[in-house]
Amino acid sequence: MKKKKSVTFVIPCLNEEKTLPFVLEKLITIQKDYKSTYDIEILVSDNGSADKSVSIAKKFGATVVSAKEKGYGSALDTGIRNAKGEIIVFADADDTYDFLESPALIEKLIETNSDMVIGSRLDGKIHKGAMPFLHRYLGTPVINWIINLLYAKKTKIRDSNSGFRCFKKESYLLWNVKSKGMEFASELLIKALIHDSAMYHVPVSLYPDKVGRIPHLRTWRDGMRHLLRILFYGSHLFERTGIIIFVLAWSQLLISVFVGKVISVFGANFYGLHSMLLFSFLSVLGLTLWGTGLLIATKQVKISTVYQFILSMEEDRLFFVLLSGLGIIALAIVWIFIQWQKSGFVFINFEREFIVATNLSLTLLIFGLQAVTAHIIKRD
Repeated sequence: MKKKKSVTFVIPCLNEEKTLPFVLEKLITIQKDYKSTYDIEILVSDNGSADKSVSIAKKFGATVVSAKEKGYGSALDTGIRNAKGEIIVFADADDTYDFLESPALIEKLIETNSDMVIGSRLDGKIHKGAMPFLHRYLGTPVINWIINLLYAKKTKIRDSNSGFRCFKKESYLLWNVKSKGMEFASELLIKALIHDSAMYHVPVSLYPDKVGRIPHLRTWRDGMRHLLRILFYGSHLFERTGIIIFVLAWSQLLISVFVGKVISVFGANFYGLHSMLLFSFLSVLGLTLWGTGLLIATKQVKISTVYQFILSMEEDRLFFVLLSGLGIIALAIVWIFIQWQKSGFVFINFEREFIVATNLSLTLLIFGLQAVTAHIIKRD
């Protein structure tokens, strides 16, 4: 006889006494209808409710665990780690997702032997008033695009903010998700993508909040948390963007010096002093972006060869590299001073060379500070 799959439904809960009964009634129905197919556990992960949520959960026979830390992600992580099932299904306790649709997610997971199945609201039916305009047409599509741009290889994410998901517990433990807040949803996807996990989407419905319920989501705060968590694993974005801007800007600076005059193209002037100042600014911007990636890389395992080389550099070698940079800066300053002295300390009549020399000094100084800062941070 084929062994039944064990499934745990994890419901994160914070003061949901008005809506939790609707969710639990649906789950009890599923438990009865699929008792011959699955061993089903219903688990409510309480996040410090001050109402009757816990007593309601116990009344329905659900397992109740308490999350020590506040936050949506903390509640889910606590519930998942305490779950007995080999398959996890989670959705909110506000009844905006229909748990009666969950068998479709479970069946898809088993049928494809995938690591995760996402309930996609954007592919399903979003009922009137269920999703704010900004969330549907700006927030979710933008986050989808960023995650896919940075991390997607085989699978493209279609609904990054869906709170209705099904996955293998063993896969979740491998992903090592750390977020404690709403950004948990994004990190879960990113970690799955980084591990090349197999993922599929199933259309689901989304219903509006019950009358009188106050949502826990804060659009701008939680949106920013999602973005920061997404970029936390994206050191390669800063590295590549920074290098492209830096190399293009410096190449134009050097061309400006060798050309030595303004060139007009279709009425626009190029390679004058103003253009050089713009290129100088862009080179600093590019280096700053690259350095941001270096700092992020101190907290990551998978990083580029260049970042790895810098971060693994022995302290004595780092010292001599910095000393060499300071030497070049000192020579540039001395050279500028000598040229200034020749004019009787009145003016410097070689503006192009001056811009390049000062930008070179600034580049070496910024790089040195970034390298030292990265080595300080990595010691934590």
